[in-house]
Amino acid sequence: MSDKQIDLAVLDMAGTTVEDDGLVIRAFEQAATVAGIPLEGPEREAARQYVIDTMGQSKITVFRAILGDEERAQQANIAFETAYSEFADAGVTPIPGAAEAISALRAAGIKVALTTGFSRGTQDKLLNALGWNDIADLTLAPSDAGRGRPYPDMVLTALLRLGIDAVDRVAVLGDTTSDIATGLAAGSRIVAGTLTGAHDEEQLRAAGATHVVPSVTEFAQLLLAERA
Repeated sequence: MSDKQIDLAVLDMAGTTVEDDGLVIRAFEQAATVAGIPLEGPEREAARQYVIDTMGQSKITVFRAILGDEERAQQANIAFETAYSEFADAGVTPIPGAAEAISALRAAGIKVALTTGFSRGTQDKLLNALGWNDIADLTLAPSDAGRGRPYPDMVLTALLRLGIDAVDRVAVLGDTTSDIATGLAAGSRIVAGTLTGAHDEEQLRAAGATHVVPSVTEFAQLLLAERA
């Protein structure tokens, strides 16, 4: 057994442990319309691409960058959260094997935190819809930690709240370059990308991922192998 084994796994939700099915982009399209971005043309295309590139980041931060106006950003964010919640109410599903992977990690003594770029309210709706209210040791939204991705706040908040001794005992998994940036900024020893979400292997490796795995199942196997 390594004297620096992983004691905490910080897992993203949409695209990593929860199927996205394009819901983020669909919700963005509604929010962009509410915010007054033309339905077609370069402004809409640029905004859509920015959302894709910054997938995983706090949505209010994304809308501030796109719109450059706090009132419009808040309006767009409310519209986004409302639309996403409506889509989630229609049915969300976990990534195949996600619940089993989380259970296996916790059974082995590895604590699990679920993080998101959504608001606390939207995260709670997702957890309720999935029946996941007790699946993890901790759930965090950006508002619970200070700043969202790509900052290290959520990872470090999880470490502090769950009593982990050092950052090199933390592993992070996400489907976006923002998840990778967060894990690296926090000093996590394992910062892995998964291929079940927004960004591909080339993007994840270019962002600095220490590992790229097909899904959360293989990520759990990676951590459990350290304890074998």
